[in-house]
Amino acid sequence: MDKNKKIQKRRLRRRFQVRNKVRGSSDQPRLCVFRSLKHFSCQLVDDEAGKTLVSASTRDKSLREQFSATGNCDAAALVGKAIAEKATASGIQTVKFDRGHNRFHGRVKSFAEAAREGGLQF
Repeated sequence: MDKNKKIQKRRLRRRFQVRNKVRGSSDQPRLCVFRSLKHFSCQLVDDEAGKTLVSASTRDKSLREQFSATGNCDAAALVGKAIAEKATASGIQTVKFDRGHNRFHGRVKSFAEAAREGGLQF
């Protein structure tokens, strides 16, 4: 089997395992994370209604001037603080963390720690 296919298969398996355990609702939405090589983004999703409540990304104009590189741990931490501020402004305190196929280290871990410092509970 091709190495890339094997990696993709593992990622899909990990994503489905996490997603089966985590379902978001209006009072406790799902905080899902997307990580690429250049950018980092996240959003709060209400799975019952199928709507995105709040989102933040390194591509946002308000965050773009705050960092020089967008694909590192510092940028992920700034996105975590921004999503925590937006969530508390919209009245959301507790969330369910959906890391997708990403392991909990590096950028994902720094994002989660910054979101917790910002006031989100998960």
